[in-house]
Amino acid sequence: MSTFDFMGGMMMATFLRLWQHLLPLAGTLLTLLVDVSRYVVLCPHSPTALAAENLFLRKQLNLYIERKVKPRRATDAIRFTLAQLSGLFDWRNALTIVKPDTLIRWHRIGFRLFWKYKSRPRGRPRIPAQLRKLIAEMATSNPT
Repeated sequence: MSTFDFMGGMMMATFLRLWQHLLPLAGTLLTLLVDVSRYVVLCPHSPTALAAENLFLRKQLNLYIERKVKPRRATDAIRFTLAQLSGLFDWRNALTIVKPDTLIRWHRIGFRLFWKYKSRPRGRPRIPAQLRKLIAEMATSNPT
């Protein structure tokens, strides 16, 4: 074995050890660069949109945390909240627990329920036809 082979092997081993230490550092720096770029992109957004997106993501995260493995089914309150918050920011990139079509369906269901509530009959219930007829007969037979 020559001295050159021995030195080449040592240099390769040193390079591999150095690479093993630099690889995680490179991954960390790349993640940091991505986070900084996301921050720069989010800076011009309004505080309301950022707060809505934050709450939107927290609601979804809570579903994962409560079940540890799989998210629990969204309650009506969560569906309503997510549907309302979706109007305040671009929600398609933040949605993780359901498909976008599902969120749109929730929004449509909520809209139907809202108009069903708004168009319900108001005031006193109508008097039955027979009773109205009886009242009219009594009024004509007793003018005083």
